Amino acid sequence: MHIAIHASDLDHDRLDGTRVYLFNMLKNFGKIDQNDFFSIYHQNEFNSQLVPPLFPNYIVKKNPFPLLWTQTRFAFEVFRDAPDVLWMPVHNIPICKRKNLKVVVTIHDLAFKIFPNYFPKKDLAKLNRLSDMAINSADHIIAVSHSTKNDILKFYPKISEKKISVIYHGFDQELFQREFSQEESAKILSEFKIPTSPAGRQNSKFILYVGAIQPRKNLEVLIDAFEKVKEKSASPLRHGFSEASRRTELKLVIAGAPAWKYQATLDKIAASKFSSDIIVTGNLEFEKISILYQNAKMFIFPSLYEGFGIPVLEAMAAKTPVILAKNSSLVEVGGEAALYFETENSTDLADCIRKIIEDETLSEELVKKGSEHVANFSWEKCARETLDIICFQKKK
Repeated sequence: MHIAIHASDLDHDRLDGTRVYLFNMLKNFGKIDQNDFFSIYHQNEFNSQLVPPLFPNYIVKKNPFPLLWTQTRFAFEVFRDAPDVLWMPVHNIPICKRKNLKVVVTIHDLAFKIFPNYFPKKDLAKLNRLSDMAINSADHIIAVSHSTKNDILKFYPKISEKKISVIYHGFDQELFQREFSQEESAKILSEFKIPTSPAGRQNSKFILYVGAIQPRKNLEVLIDAFEKVKEKSASPLRHGFSEASRRTELKLVIAGAPAWKYQATLDKIAASKFSSDIIVTGNLEFEKISILYQNAKMFIFPSLYEGFGIPVLEAMAAKTPVILAKNSSLVEVGGEAALYFETENSTDLADCIRKIIEDETLSEELVKKGSEHVANFSWEKCARETLDIICFQKKK
């Protein structure tokens, strides 16, 4: 069987969950399925961190074109090559395609329908148009969580539930469970002027967020909560740290790059009385992100909405306590292995932060539960289930 894959997302500079997902599917498809043939289409040059491996049954096709690539050059190449099945890992489908071509599309989230004000107007119309076409015309839909599946059924009530399969994301076990030396960690932490603790994570002095800077990520609530913790604490730190020491040493590390509508967040950071304690790293290599996870006191994902939330698994795999906003797929993905706060309540989030700082037993319990929880997820499992859906389309 000949399977075509839309892979131009791997050409982008900024890393995000959809690109990590596609990259890891391509790392596994050729290893799992050695009988079928895969054509991988992209537009320009792969991001250096997202170059897929070249298995014997892969052919990578770079097809540059300056305008509406998916609907022009990509559509032309797929029409000419006549594959049996097309897998679209993004919310898009070529309008012009062969009638007998089976199409499987992955829907990551419908955030743009739930929070339209948080997206640029020029992108909003495009997202709605392309998603409408993809969801209505695909032969099968993969949803990355039950939360996303429910959103699809809510906004597209004519779609049959039988047309949607839920397949969870995974995480890079080798990278995020790798043990880095103290020297390796210290080198990366010093690069961002993050205080290190020879005594281990229990004395770590930074809170970590990993992801893009954009309105849906709810970073302003995280910044408010960080300020509350810095200003006042219910009790002194254990291990002999004073309240003054806490206010002086605690940092917030935002590991990610600006995406869209980010200026309000950057302005809030600049205006904070603790701005010198808020570190924005920009784009990072995967290895550096892993080191940050493994050395953070806690990981916080404050998003207003997530289709899945790969960083949740990455943080748990790195044995870091996790705090999540109580909404969308985050409760589904985090299970009982995280603390939850009311999404727009910075005081509630500040209370969760203090609990982890002050209660070492709670911190250890979250780490233990997280380590057990992530055993249920892997990219190999995700890839196998995805291939089952793709290959089944040819048999129908």
